[in-house]
Amino acid sequence: MTKPYDIPKALVWEAYQCVKATGGSAGIDRESLEQFESNLSGNLYKLWNRMCSGSYFPPPVKGVPIPKKLGGVRMLGVPTVADRIAQTVVKRLLEPVIDPVFHANSYGYRPGRSAHEAIAMVRRRSWDYDWVIEFDIKGLFDNIDHDLLMRALRKHCQTPWVLLYVERWLTAPMQMPDGALVERVRGTPQGGVVSPLLANLFLHYAFDMWVARHLPGVQFCRYADDGVIHCRSLAQARGVLDRIGERFRQCGLELHPDKTRIVYCKDVNRQGEFPCVQFTFLGYCFRPRRAVDKYGRVYVNFAPAVSRDALKAMRQTIRGWHLQLKCDKNIDDLSAMFNPILRGWHQYYGRFYGSAMSAVWRHLNDYLTRWMMRKYKHLARHKTRAGHALGRLARQFPHAFWHWKLGCLPKAG
Repeated sequence: MTKPYDIPKALVWEAYQCVKATGGSAGIDRESLEQFESNLSGNLYKLWNRMCSGSYFPPPVKGVPIPKKLGGVRMLGVPTVADRIAQTVVKRLLEPVIDPVFHANSYGYRPGRSAHEAIAMVRRRSWDYDWVIEFDIKGLFDNIDHDLLMRALRKHCQTPWVLLYVERWLTAPMQMPDGALVERVRGTPQGGVVSPLLANLFLHYAFDMWVARHLPGVQFCRYADDGVIHCRSLAQARGVLDRIGERFRQCGLELHPDKTRIVYCKDVNRQGEFPCVQFTFLGYCFRPRRAVDKYGRVYVNFAPAVSRDALKAMRQTIRGWHLQLKCDKNIDDLSAMFNPILRGWHQYYGRFYGSAMSAVWRHLNDYLTRWMMRKYKHLARHKTRAGHALGRLARQFPHAFWHWKLGCLPKAG
């Protein structure tokens, strides 16, 4: 019997492999990836058959509250394993068509593009432009207008089954932690596989192309719902901020009032006064910093380094490890447990002005010193002696922890 839609089985298989590689928790059906794989061929065939016949209806997404840094919660919508595979089928078909259309200054959730590239671009432009508008879109994933999004999607995709399933995903309800089902008339669930691609498509027309067309005198860099706009003057920045605020309102979106501001990029050549001379972008704080030129001369540069909030979060994470209580572990055990995390922190936050990470490394060394004091009785109540012992251990095993390899050693004995 001929199916209404021709979807290659190989595409479903490739989508499953992508989902398996990324993992993830169960949806409302409580079926884990391992349980799905217990009847893998049958489950994949059933999904393919339903998608080909047009009878696939996505189940509600599981609402999971995620605490925000500044208080409150963000609801993450977790699809079932089968639905993640179905969304990946659509994403693998759509992304090669849509991504090349996106603006060069859009970096978030795009293959072959990184946050570090966006940060480097903002750093370079902050040297050329005196003023920056830092902006954040309030509740982007919750407030995307479905009609506008589908209009944008139809402009680039005429595949009937793709359009059909995207519409169904947009309107699939969310099951809250108390079991209540919440209907959705706006937004695309944050946590869905295809949601970041759809959000980028929406903002491509709502913001990127609009700025390029109507505000040619400015430069911008956007990473999902977080971005900056570079301006030549304060007057221009104020005018641009008013215009983009109105533009977002026309598209059903709103600038976050607490995360949107005008900033003066003060450095050695910019001596004017302004209340705000720093902004945060992708976990990096851009502000005036001490720098040394190639001739050894000290000057003030406007540059990024790990933000205070990121430093606080890393220190809290270290505190939560309770290193001082792991007396049954040796140095190799601790290294295996925590070194991959330390490496990830350094690789992300140490890329620009890496010395700002020293506060985290000192904090970690303090906890390792406490671990030494509790593990070895002769070091109990002797913090200085324990610090010296840890220093000798660090010189003996410099690769045990990532920050030791960087030279951030405890005080030597």
